[in-house]
Order: sequence, then structure tokens, then C-alpha cells
Amino acid sequence: MSNPFTLINKTILITGASSGIGRATAILCAEMGATLFITGRTEAKLNETFTNLSGTGHQKIVLDFEIEDAITRLVAAIDQLDGIVHSAGMLDSTPIKFVNSTKLSKVMKLNFEVPYKITHQLVKERKIAKNGAIVYVSSLAGIGVGIVGNFAYSASKGAISSSIKVMALELALRKIRVNTVCPGMVRTEMLDTHSPVSKEQLAKDEKEHYPLGYGTPEQVANAIVFLLSDASSWITGTNLVIDGGASIH
Repeated sequence: MSNPFTLINKTILITGASSGIGRATAILCAEMGATLFITGRTEAKLNETFTNLSGTGHQKIVLDFEIEDAITRLVAAIDQLDGIVHSAGMLDSTPIKFVNSTKLSKVMKLNFEVPYKITHQLVKERKIAKNGAIVYVSSLAGIGVGIVGNFAYSASKGAISSSIKVMALELALRKIRVNTVCPGMVRTEMLDTHSPVSKEQLAKDEKEHYPLGYGTPEQVANAIVFLLSDASSWITGTNLVIDGGASIH
């Protein structure tokens, strides 16, 4: 029997693969048979991901998207793709009264402009195959769930979650699908190191707002693999909520 969930014979680019959701997605995609092109800005962490990939033929490139020519280098290194996962980005928890133009520009650049420019260049150079799939990692913050201190972050993720609908319409002419995953709170290294609240406050939030508890990178990766696979061939322009029931409230 054929398996529509497999990624065999698919080549997939994953940005931000050195940790968190990006790393979990890379490992799972390789297990599902994909050949990967992974990026990250920390060489040691990217190497750790690379050594955990099943199969052969994978490639890696260390890139810091704050450096001007990073996107050009990335696109030049790629031949043809069947899928893209835009997982690279940054978390920001600055109250609005402290958000200046420099802060807002940095968050918008890394979370929105960089993935847009990567997609733009790959589409322009026709490096995404027919029936390809693009998945952006957005957030509940991107679909209207407000959290104190999330102004810049919400703006960047909201830009993604709205603009993918236009991309989906335009790229449907090439049978390329565009979707997002919108996770709630996920237990990643980023949450542990950049959370503005205490562990006690996080535990209280989890108990009160997440019927199924906080998520794991692997749970989000499962949904991303689904959106990359042919099993989701009739899904495009969708913001897929993965939040352990938080948005039920």
C-alpha cells in the first residue's frame, strides 16, 4: 500500500535546525525518508543535529541571517527542493513602551523578512518543485492571541500568518502549497533561556490554560511533516493551531 505520509524522494530545506522545533523537525523528516538541507547559526549545535539524521545525502550550512549575504549564499547552494520549513527566528518579550524602532526592525527582519526573502528567491529562481510544500513556524501570537510583552513578536508572526494566504493563492498556479503551524507554549531551549516569567508562573499558566499541557518540539514536528507530505495535498493557506487545547478557552 502507498503511504501518503512518507517523505521518501523529497528534498527539504529546514532553517533554524540547530535547536528546538527546527531540530526535531529535521530529525523526523530524515526518519521519514527525506533528504535534507539544514541551516543554523551555531556550528556546534548544527553539527549535533546533523549527526542525528537518519539516511545519507544530507547537507548543512552554517548561516547567520543577520549577515547581509546569508540568503544569497543559501539559495546559491540549493539545486531543487520539494519542501521548505522556515523555523529560524527569535523570541522577544519586551513591553510595548520599551519597543523602539531598532528592536522592532530586528524582530521583523529575522521572523518575517528573512523567511519571505528566502521563499522569494527560491520561487524566482524556480528552485521549488511542482507539488512542493512550504511550512512557516508561526505562533498563537500570530493569529490574535495576545500576551503581555509580545508586541514585536506578535507583529512578526501576524505578518507571516496573514501573508501566507496570499502566497498560497499565487503559488497554487505552480501547485506549491503554503501553510503555517501555530504552536502554543512549547518546551524548548528558547523558552528556558528567554522566558520573562518564572518557572512557577509557567507552571501555573500550563495548569490553568493548557488542558493537554505544554507541547514538545516533537509534537510540532509531527504536524510539520504532515504539511510537507502528500497526505496534506489538498491543504493550503491554513494556519494549523497546535496548542494542547489552550485556544478552547
